[in-house]
Amino acid sequence: MSLDSPPAQPLDASRCRFGVVAARFNEALVDGLLARLAAVLHGAGVPRAAVELVRVPGSHEVPWAAQQLAASGRVDCVVGLGVLIGGDTNHHEMVGQSVSQALQQVALGTGVPVINGVIVTASRAQARARCTGRINRGAEFGHAALAMAALSRGRKGKKS
Repeated sequence: MSLDSPPAQPLDASRCRFGVVAARFNEALVDGLLARLAAVLHGAGVPRAAVELVRVPGSHEVPWAAQQLAASGRVDCVVGLGVLIGGDTNHHEMVGQSVSQALQQVALGTGVPVINGVIVTASRAQARARCTGRINRGAEFGHAALAMAALSRGRKGKKS
């Protein structure tokens, strides 16, 4: 993944509603992503009550919960958060690919944008850098969610 993120667009998202699905596996790292995501959303005017958080056991369960939120009609965008770290096998890569494909299917099937915030890394050090360190992926996911919620609301004839 590139270290060059797109520039953030200023948006008033005070009327947007978000669903966030966060895995409990590697919880401290996921919580880092979640805190940084929330800071961006709230900084754009999203009220705390407009962010529905669902916790699931691990990253593999994120797409199911994302599907439920997207299909509910309560949210303009869903963000899935998780952290998969390499070990002795390539299991983390297989789960990462599966989750990525499933989240894309949720978005295309429901018409609700879904941001894939499931980080796949080769090491714990890489995960820390992206979740709580110098590479602020949580903020990037937040900016993407704001942009997609605004686009979604605009296409539905709503004001964002």
